[in-house]
Amino acid sequence: MSIYLLQIVNGIGIGMLYFLMAVGLSIVFGLLGFVNFAHGAFFLIGAYVCFQAVDMGLNFWWTLLLAPLLVGAFAWVAEKALLRHIYQLPHEFHIIFTVGVALVLQEAVILQWGALGQNVAPPSELQGVFILGDFVYPTYRLFVIGFTAAMALLLWWLLDGTRLGAIVRAGSESTEMVSLLGLNINRVFSLVFALGALTAGLAGVLAAPIRGVEPFMGVEALGIAFVAVVVGGMGSFWGALAGGLLVGIVQSLMSTIWPEGARLMIYVAMAAVMLLRPNGLFGRT
Repeated sequence: MSIYLLQIVNGIGIGMLYFLMAVGLSIVFGLLGFVNFAHGAFFLIGAYVCFQAVDMGLNFWWTLLLAPLLVGAFAWVAEKALLRHIYQLPHEFHIIFTVGVALVLQEAVILQWGALGQNVAPPSELQGVFILGDFVYPTYRLFVIGFTAAMALLLWWLLDGTRLGAIVRAGSESTEMVSLLGLNINRVFSLVFALGALTAGLAGVLAAPIRGVEPFMGVEALGIAFVAVVVGGMGSFWGALAGGLLVGIVQSLMSTIWPEGARLMIYVAMAAVMLLRPNGLFGRT
């Protein structure tokens, strides 16, 4: 099989993880107008909860279910206790405060697990490779592609086909109107923030067996998630999906063509999209 075809498949898998990061960042900004630089820390916590649970002997499948829920619950508490009080402040305060939160969580991870990286084994059922003719690919990475595609469909249904999704879409247009309809807008804010953190935590759990865990992985994931959101368009579900896939495929292909410039080309792709469509591929003016 062509190395480039293999890298495209790799890029799709990585891109779907970027999508899970970007969609949470995007919907939180779209509804709350809140710039959350602590979003990468939720990815970090999800990965380390996965590592700790697997290290203690817990089944990976239970970890895949419970770790994102724990991250979402933690984010829900943090939003109610801390972040809610700065929503009305300028974006500069959002950035400074959430960067501080991210640094505190990162240092807490270092204190608990150390500064060195750790490996996480994929579940025994997904170890090995999948072979179909000339197509040979790691089974776990193939699972990640299928699972994240299913999650994308579930999120699309949640945001497009449920009452919560209608409220989120209406709130992204006018939070005042949602409040006037008699809805508890603060409860909606907390729920959406927790949902965004849950998707980031899920991405961290899925990424842990692929790349291992280390305390600075949240910073890297946050930077790429912002690129995906900018490329796709702020506040857009389909933009987050398109942006994540584009970034993942560009990064994967360039790691073969020009390894030293793979990271650089992500930002080149972002600059090209911004020149042609300043609001992103699916963004609104």
